[in-house]
Amino acid sequence: MKEMSFLDHLEELRSTIIASLAAWIGVSMVLWFLSRYLLNFLLADLPVESLYFTSPIGAFMIRIKLSFIVGFLVAFPYILFRVWAFVSPALFDQEKRHVVPLITASTILFYLGVVFAYWILIPIVLKFLLRFGTDFLRPLISIDKYFSFVARICFAFGLVFQLPILIIFLTSIGLISARALIRQWRWAVIIIFTVSAILTPPDPTSQILMAVPLVLLFLSSALIAIIIEKRRGG
Repeated sequence: MKEMSFLDHLEELRSTIIASLAAWIGVSMVLWFLSRYLLNFLLADLPVESLYFTSPIGAFMIRIKLSFIVGFLVAFPYILFRVWAFVSPALFDQEKRHVVPLITASTILFYLGVVFAYWILIPIVLKFLLRFGTDFLRPLISIDKYFSFVARICFAFGLVFQLPILIIFLTSIGLISARALIRQWRWAVIIIFTVSAILTPPDPTSQILMAVPLVLLFLSSALIAIIIEKRRGG
């Protein structure tokens, strides 16, 4: 095969970036026309009567942000495909066989983390936090604050659900061992609960709802790491 020059690599990288941005922006523009229905769907089961925007362009900007965030989630598989197409020529066949399942699993876990956060964790956390109101202290939540609150939790869950991928990758390259994971499980649980306390709102409910799935993911990852080491003869 003809070896690509440095300028050829730059051109391919530029093409990958442009195609990824075009897909993201294109999907976001289409979703803008559906943003009213998408926003109503996402806010339908809130434990408050309604949300408010506090500036003339508040509702417009929220619909723009929502379109781009959901647009990125929809275009994410295509973006990963373009990135994979860019880096795959530099990988050996054995590495390619590992990368594709890892990328697929990483994408699925990210979506699962976002879905778990939005439809399971956030409703429970909101109901818990709103209970601290009184007859003279009632919630008046702005859409900007709510959007930031939800986006931070969903993004955090999408990231922390990558824990199995990280453990499996480090085990595959021999940086950690399954035996060490099993021996240090108590420290892992402490770290998971600490990270959950940092990434979630300051209440025990949200911390537990993040930590428990992560502990289960850690244990399942340790079992997968054991299988990987046995296949490797370690």
